[in-house]
Amino acid sequence: ADITIMEEGSEFVERFVHGKGDLPLITSCCPAWVDYLEKYYHDLIPLFSTAKSPQAMVGALSKTYYADKSGIDCKNIFMVSIMPCTAKKYEIVRSESMYSSGCQDIDVSITARELSRMIKSAGIDFLNLPDEDADAPLGIYTGAGTIFGATGGVMEAA
Repeated sequence: ADITIMEEGSEFVERFVHGKGDLPLITSCCPAWVDYLEKYYHDLIPLFSTAKSPQAMVGALSKTYYADKSGIDCKNIFMVSIMPCTAKKYEIVRSESMYSSGCQDIDVSITARELSRMIKSAGIDFLNLPDEDADAPLGIYTGAGTIFGATGGVMEAA
């Protein structure tokens, strides 16, 4: 979410300060909402942010920047996103922008509930797993993305 916030913040500055685009700036990383806007409110499309969702950005970065940095062909990276909503499954196939790396940026999107069921069916005692440091293949995050999903959170974080 940090990268999306940076992109949307920059886009807002370009529109507001430099007059390069229409206002207000409308943002949403919900693919169902974006689809609704595109189908029923064509006149609002110019107001919508051009920034990709966090899911789309991390997929593209993983299969371009991280792949290049690690010397891995993007075809050999299988990217799974764990998301709160089934609409994110639709996002990964809804447009050509999800292939910006030359590969499908996100290969599979599962819900947190699906992950929980997989852990349970595999017999993993999640609460008793040993503690480990988190991986940071793309660096540390700022924490601004924590409020991303709340109403008004994107612009507040920016």
